Amino acid sequence: MQYQKFGNTGLSVSRLCLGTMTFGLQIEQENVAHAILDKAADAGVNFIDTADVYPLGGGEQLAGRTEEIVGGWLKGKRDRFIVATKAVGKVGPSPWDQGASRKHLLDAIDASLRRLGTDYVDLYQLHSDDRETPIDETLEALDIIVRSGKARYVGVSNFLAYRLALALGRADFLRTARFVSVQPRYNLLFRQIERELLPLAEEQRIAVIPYNPIAGGLLTGKHKHDVAPTEGRFSAQLRGAGTNYLQRYWHEREFATVEKLRGIAAEAGEPLIKLAVAWVAANPVITSAIIGASRPEQLTDTLAAIDYKLDPELKARLDDATVEYRWGDAPR
Repeated sequence: MQYQKFGNTGLSVSRLCLGTMTFGLQIEQENVAHAILDKAADAGVNFIDTADVYPLGGGEQLAGRTEEIVGGWLKGKRDRFIVATKAVGKVGPSPWDQGASRKHLLDAIDASLRRLGTDYVDLYQLHSDDRETPIDETLEALDIIVRSGKARYVGVSNFLAYRLALALGRADFLRTARFVSVQPRYNLLFRQIERELLPLAEEQRIAVIPYNPIAGGLLTGKHKHDVAPTEGRFSAQLRGAGTNYLQRYWHEREFATVEKLRGIAAEAGEPLIKLAVAWVAANPVITSAIIGASRPEQLTDTLAAIDYKLDPELKARLDDATVEYRWGDAPR
């Protein structure tokens, strides 16, 4: 495993981060989730990402279950891992059980800490951009959380570049805790962030921890466009979340691109999933790519990707095959 400084901080993290949003629904058995955590930890992964709304597709009824599973695994070894969680999504029946208001964030961090069984998280992130709450209110609430010791750093996920730039400027003006990281969607089939968000992150020394490096599993090459998925990220099991993933990736253009990429991978003699993760990690602005799994053995190729030296000519071929995915204005 390789390690890297976390943006403009003194923190070092593994260049792969284990995402846990499958724990509690897609992976119902807690022992399987713990086995996945064990495998990642054995490979040197010291960075774990979760959120208060997980498991993905679970809705308000299951919100927080993933944090409980992660918290159970962390008992007795909390000090060995960098733990990140997120808030903003709806986690309860009341109108204020969501968003980035002072009320919700101060309630949400306490609830997450209880479920995780810890006094603090290393990184507390806004899961999405709440346009209905003034950014100053949000920044001041996050500053309270950092100053109270409940979070070491704060970051964002699914922010457009101009909104992150605005937040950085307001934090500097208000002298509040500054966002040190951004968590965007990024893979060979979604490259829009290369245009504005990644240059901003590089200039401001913001850590970038992208999710979906294998496009929800489409870049494994195992799916067929004319065969409805019965399990995994695209399945009806995940209800609205599964529909969201279908809308993101389940299109003829994406499947045609995957076929081209499979040919390139075959010529290189490597699994496409390994090349897909290696391609994300090869971008010098990327700090740590978030990987996930439904079974421990699914981590084998993604964990191997971080030590794979992506030949410049091979990277150029992957770039050229997916250049059309740099364009567009989808926010996440």
